[in-house]
Amino acid sequence: MFRTGGRGPCRRRQGRKSKGRWRLRREEAFDWHGVRRNSTWQHAGRRGQPQRSNAAGVVGVLVGVSAVAVLAAPVVSWAQEQASHVVDVHEGDGVKIEGVHDTPTFRLSEVIQHDRNADRKWIIRGNAVYDITGFIACHPGGEVILRACGSTIDPYWKLFSIHDKPEVRSILDGYYIGDIDEQDLTNAGEVDWCSVNGLEDGCIVDPFKEDPKRDSRLIVQTAKPCNAETPSSLLNDFITPVRLFFVRNHLWVPDIEEKEHRLSIELSDGEEKAFTIDDLKQKFKKHTITVTLQCAGNRRSHMSQGSANGKTAGLQWDVGAIGTAEFTGVLLRDVLVASGYDVDKACSSSPDDEGADKHVHFCAPSDTYEQSVPIQTALNPTSDVLLAWEMNGVPMTRDHGGPLRAIVPGSVATRSVKWVGKVRISGEESQSNWHARDYKCFGPNVRAKDLKPEDWEKAQSIQEMPVQSAITNIVCSKGGDNGRTASVQGFAYSGGGRRIVRVDVSADGGETWQQATLKGDEAKGTRRWAWTLWDIDWAEEQLPSNGRHAEFVVKAVDEAYNCQPQTFDATWNFRGLLGNAWHRVPMPAES
Repeated sequence: MFRTGGRGPCRRRQGRKSKGRWRLRREEAFDWHGVRRNSTWQHAGRRGQPQRSNAAGVVGVLVGVSAVAVLAAPVVSWAQEQASHVVDVHEGDGVKIEGVHDTPTFRLSEVIQHDRNADRKWIIRGNAVYDITGFIACHPGGEVILRACGSTIDPYWKLFSIHDKPEVRSILDGYYIGDIDEQDLTNAGEVDWCSVNGLEDGCIVDPFKEDPKRDSRLIVQTAKPCNAETPSSLLNDFITPVRLFFVRNHLWVPDIEEKEHRLSIELSDGEEKAFTIDDLKQKFKKHTITVTLQCAGNRRSHMSQGSANGKTAGLQWDVGAIGTAEFTGVLLRDVLVASGYDVDKACSSSPDDEGADKHVHFCAPSDTYEQSVPIQTALNPTSDVLLAWEMNGVPMTRDHGGPLRAIVPGSVATRSVKWVGKVRISGEESQSNWHARDYKCFGPNVRAKDLKPEDWEKAQSIQEMPVQSAITNIVCSKGGDNGRTASVQGFAYSGGGRRIVRVDVSADGGETWQQATLKGDEAKGTRRWAWTLWDIDWAEEQLPSNGRHAEFVVKAVDEAYNCQPQTFDATWNFRGLLGNAWHRVPMPAES
């Protein structure tokens, strides 16, 4: 396949590698100080002068995060699915030229002119130059890719090493247009940044260096950004300790001062109102709700291993991307009423009403992360949607969204946006890539390479979570007079405020079943937003004898009589979302 870029036709090459180690220019060093002025993240630009985010919003905020590197979730999962398939997302940008073998070269002074403001936008990887103009609109991370234009992507890929994979490099290779001219290379083969306007090499400030410390018992899926789950053996308390609550981050963690933070409310008629956290604490009734938050990809590793469809794309969670906490804050509904919004009218409107408000958007400062939920979910008096500043009775920690987090009970955890700085009423779903191009499911026959943009647009966003259960602890013993015994514990949960009414457990792989005891608790809320813990004891005569299939299996039923599928085959999807087939654990050795 051949492409043309800003300098004419060239030959596409696979698997280019840098000839030397790369360092970032000093003027590209960035510093994320947290919220300072009106809850915006600040960027230290050239010569260290503070810069505000530009009109594109997210571009100026996600400073220093380059093309593929920033995408801790969407682009990695998307690229993994396309390891053997380069998508021609810039059809029409290039022209196939047969028989062209000369490699164009570009002076560095020309490349740096192709920055975010140029018509043609170029980036460098190693000594190779890429014209990514046609890719920007299809980039799963949106316009953050512009930050790398006119510069090199290498230092950022070192920071976000999860993205430096063959499948991601293969996508980038589709936009190769040439190499840096040898006149702009050092004797070591590196780009000589000093050759342009006296630029000097420097080092990049690691944006993750100020991340909070985490409990060493968490099982780390990725370190930068941090994604870590709770060991199953530590999920036996109804309330999950904050230090053991699973961590799901798409970027580094901001350091936001509570007293400086502002929550902006944007109504559909253009009216805006701002609140400090002190305003929320003093002017509104405080509520505490017990909520289970679960990542949409929880048990993804089970889906990858348990279906003939193969491995799914994304973090390969076990059962620990879930936890339950008591969140304290104010009802979103109350804050919107105080802002002059007619919530009753909005809740009574039909989804088919043209021009009606249909969605509530939750945005992190400067729109670095955005999700939306249906307006009926956000504003229903029994939905208990909170703007929360406490978790388990203490100030919300940075890792979990402090100083202020939206809590949407019964919904997938990604809708509970951390560090929320803006609530926007809209007639449309969020168009952010985090919402529009992620957290959606497709059939087991569909692969990412099969999808067109309109397919993503038509797909239903995940909101309420399906019924789920898992085994967290098994203790088997020989016993004395009672012979062999086994004790099994676990959790069961269903989204949408639906109670768990039954948990079935098998000790022989699903051939026979017993009902577990559902533990009592003191969950708070107008509906059932929390998981149910369960346990069951097995006597010797109930356990499989020698030669029989010795495997514990659990499945749960909620109050709507939704139940879990036996296998992952029917619900398999390439993103590995909503995996809730029966959970199976081999019977351990006797202790």
